[in-house]
Amino acid sequence: MKIFNSAETISGLPYKELIEAIKQMFIEEYTIPLRHIHTLDSRDSDASLLIMPAWQTDYLGIKHVLIYPNNAQRHQKQGLYSTYNLYDNDSGEPLAIMDGNVITCRRTAAASALAADYLARPDATKLLIVGAGNVASELAYAYAAIRNIQEIQVWNPTLERAEALAQRLVSDGFEASAVTDLEQAVKNNHIISCATLSTEPLILHSWIQPGTHIDLIGSFRPNMRESDSELFADSSVFIDTSEALIKSGDLLEAIKDGKLNENDILADLSDLCNQRHPGRKNQKEITVFKAVGSAGEDLAAAILVYEKGIK
Repeated sequence: MKIFNSAETISGLPYKELIEAIKQMFIEEYTIPLRHIHTLDSRDSDASLLIMPAWQTDYLGIKHVLIYPNNAQRHQKQGLYSTYNLYDNDSGEPLAIMDGNVITCRRTAAASALAADYLARPDATKLLIVGAGNVASELAYAYAAIRNIQEIQVWNPTLERAEALAQRLVSDGFEASAVTDLEQAVKNNHIISCATLSTEPLILHSWIQPGTHIDLIGSFRPNMRESDSELFADSSVFIDTSEALIKSGDLLEAIKDGKLNENDILADLSDLCNQRHPGRKNQKEITVFKAVGSAGEDLAAAILVYEKGIK
């Protein structure tokens, strides 16, 4: 069994290849059972275990996510650890274990970029990143794989973190800057990508300009929101999988407020990848993509790391 550390896992996931691997996973047949969530008996009373399996003809994978929310105060450690185990689905032989945090961050950014390849304007060059955490820090690199991104702005509730991410992007060759006026930034950019843990709307419908693509990555629980309900009233709405309809506060609140009906959702990522829906139809259309993540994306990433690692 091969072991891929963080650096080796990153090396195995270049964005152009990862985006294509996730696309092929949505085109091919695979199985994703509902994820398992368990409350743990631990000194950290809020600790939990998340288990996400997925399999296809050749491979089976399981991501284990351990969440200890009080680690920062109790141990001065991060609150989430994740590993990914990959198996041969013909024999059950364990093939590899790799950094699950890297896989989660990179596949999340790659899935957003994959959706944007169908939904963002072909001439989109300006990207606003809302958030400055682990996933947010990957977005510029993922989007640059599918669009000619020429200018990036970063907004975060803590300005120092936005400035740190912008500086990192500048050092990697992007034209990037931190901003404090979120409304103006939303109005000035072609693609808005949000990766936050917000429980209150950050992006308001009244700020959105014609032709904008909005990518909502946070809000993977019913109490989390990154947008107001009005955003969904007159935009073209897409989701990654049907799980988004039972997990995302953005969607659940919009439905509750009468601004969105389940039948209004035009397509999921599988529909887009299999060309059952054409994606963006014109330059002025406002598109919204709401994702909560999929174990199939994890599996695609793990297979890519493994197959590149054994060549």
